[in-house]
Amino acid sequence: MAPITNGQHIFNEIPSGYPIPGKTTIYDATETIELDSTPLNGGVLLKILVLSVDPYIRGRMRDPSKASYNTAFELGKPIAGYGIGVVLRSENATVKVGAHLYGILPFQEYTVLPDTKGLTFIEKRENLPWSVYVGAAGMPGQTAYVGWKKFSNAKPGEVAFISTGAGAVGSIVVQLAKRDGLKVIASAGSDEKVQFMKEIGADVAFNYKTANTLEVLQKEGPIDVYVLLIPYHPHLCSVLIMGHDRYWDNVGGETLEAALEAATKNARFIECGMISSYNASPYHIKNLMTIVAKEISISGFIVSSKLPEFRDEFFSEVPAMLANGELKYREDITQGLERVGEAILAVQKGDNVGKSVIVVADE
Repeated sequence: MAPITNGQHIFNEIPSGYPIPGKTTIYDATETIELDSTPLNGGVLLKILVLSVDPYIRGRMRDPSKASYNTAFELGKPIAGYGIGVVLRSENATVKVGAHLYGILPFQEYTVLPDTKGLTFIEKRENLPWSVYVGAAGMPGQTAYVGWKKFSNAKPGEVAFISTGAGAVGSIVVQLAKRDGLKVIASAGSDEKVQFMKEIGADVAFNYKTANTLEVLQKEGPIDVYVLLIPYHPHLCSVLIMGHDRYWDNVGGETLEAALEAATKNARFIECGMISSYNASPYHIKNLMTIVAKEISISGFIVSSKLPEFRDEFFSEVPAMLANGELKYREDITQGLERVGEAILAVQKGDNVGKSVIVVADE
């Protein structure tokens, strides 16, 4: 078979603010691959089907000398993220042709893997597209499920505040909180997203760009659980659980400050990212002493370390609930690797509606 194009999306330049499509990352179609004869050296040849665009990708676009909990992208090499691929050829006795692998994969059409370390075999357990398995049935859904089950200690009648409640993680948290009988307050950055939060059950949904967050919380709270979705890395979340109030935080900054002000004593905060500071100077919280005064608990978690406890439960429940409509989700689909840069920027600015997924190829 003649060589075919192996398109890639390359990390080209370290950004100083928002990543710029065509500058920070670029699409490259110069590489080719011979699918029948490219050497595997005991590994496997994977055709990549779907890739996830997550907020934490921005944190890897840095100088490698800056230490962090994850590795920096390498200039001139493909960026990477959660994805699913199908095995086309295999020289590994434990990996069969036609198997599907899930995990961190390069943003390119085909890749040769020396082994499957860090990847897991995945099967469609319900009639769902593969894109859902990097979204609501993948890492974002797992983050929501694990964080809520592990840290919320939810009780019917309590009040939960979920920031970024229309996002891939937050929208699942909204629904889990409603299933547990809580009053749910949720915020997002557009009227379209507010409507979606209402559709999935939020009792109070508001646009934080046009409404005063603290005023809403003081009127509708106080908060027992705050879920702070501040996406930096998909595996980093913190949970602040306030008294009977819960706050899941995805944003940080002034939203976190308002949630602290509106929290009950002994509230729980579940922290999961701080997108408000990813592309700009961080906002300095002015009322951190509230944590002491109200005896607020803040729990940070890495979903990959907690997932083993909940993996079987998650896969036995969530895909089926997504398939039958008990849990609702939205997707923001981009076709092909050419427009990955635009998808990354949209996620950083909050312009995407639903889980951002790159569909690279059909099965």
